[in-house]
Formats: sequence, structure tokens, C-alpha cells
Amino acid sequence: MVQKSKPPAVANPPKRRGRPRAYEPDIALGKALDLFRKQGFAATSLDDLSEATGMNRPSLYGAFGDKRELYIKSYQRYREEARAAMVEIFRQEMPVRQRLERIFASALNIYLSGEAGPRGCFTVVTAASEAVGDPEIRAMVLDGLSELDKAFTNCFRRAREKGELPQSADPAVLAQIASATVHSIAIRSRARVSRKDLEAIVKGAIDVMVGAKP
Repeated sequence: MVQKSKPPAVANPPKRRGRPRAYEPDIALGKALDLFRKQGFAATSLDDLSEATGMNRPSLYGAFGDKRELYIKSYQRYREEARAAMVEIFRQEMPVRQRLERIFASALNIYLSGEAGPRGCFTVVTAASEAVGDPEIRAMVLDGLSELDKAFTNCFRRAREKGELPQSADPAVLAQIASATVHSIAIRSRARVSRKDLEAIVKGAIDVMVGAKP
């Protein structure tokens, strides 16, 4: 009788490196974003990111690249979320004062969020740190600032067309004032200025831009 040959046994099967992909990349990126917003790039170590996301270093590298790439992906995620929170307010038809009040209120909700306290605006934090020496990150920040300026410019242009602002009003200049107000409350919120005081700043800025309520 002829015996059938058995397939050769594999003595040492290859080992999988890193943790199996049993995590949710979107959730992990959100955890990384939260940590970067709180601590910034330089103060956040790979060990910090590993602990926050529940992923070891090989898994982090495999999913997101190095720390800089993860920071960039986190900033892109922040931009997407901030844009989503604002886009409908800019699109809907409403009086310019009401629109500005809702935009600034939404911004404050973002800046004052955080389990460990207000975190401010990630764009402002990035502009003051990583954008200084990293051309790619700087370009992303400038794009974000320009996007906000354009949205405010369109807002004031529509208000002028509807007669809510005088024809002499310059939408681009008013947009710069509005954006500067956004950046100011972002910085102050991170410094733990109270919401009441921030809302007072917002009210004063809106009065300057569109005129005080009669």
C-alpha cells in the first residue's frame, strides 16, 4: 500500500507584529486629537498617544504614520468638525446679527469644551506653535484662516445686498474684524476666561460690525 505523503509542517510560522486591528481608527484619531488639543505637539509623547488611543507604537505607526503625520491628521479632523458645526449657520437665511450671534455661540461651544477644561481653538494653538517651523502645517493653518475670512466676507456681502448694512460697508474689512474676534475668544477661553466675559466681548464686536441694537 502506498502511503500518502503529508504536507511539510511549518516549524516557525511568521509572527504578526503589533496589536491586531481590533480598534476603531476614527475613535483612535479622536482620542489623539483630544490629547494634542490639550497638550500641543511637543508636550505629547508617543507613550501618551499610545495610552490615550489604546494602541501600541507599531499599531500607531501602521495606522497613522509618525507623530507629525498623526498631528496633521488630527488637525484635518478638527477642521472638518469645526466646518460641520458652522456651515449650516453660514448657509441659512437669517438677519446678519442673528447669524453672527449663532456663529460666535457655536465657536464658544467648541472652545470651552474638554473634560479637563476649555481647550480653545486647535487652529490658533497650531498657528502659534507648529506652523512657525513647518511649511506644510503652516499652509494648512493659512488655508483655515482664509476659509473663515471668505465665509465672513460672504456673510457681510449678503447683509449689505439686503440693506442690513450701508453700501459704504466693506465686507472684507468686517470679515477680518469678525475673524479676529474668533481668534481672541479662542485664546481667552484657553486661558479660562469665563463664558460671560467672552460673550460680552462678542456682543461688543457685533455692535461694532453691524451697529448697536436700537
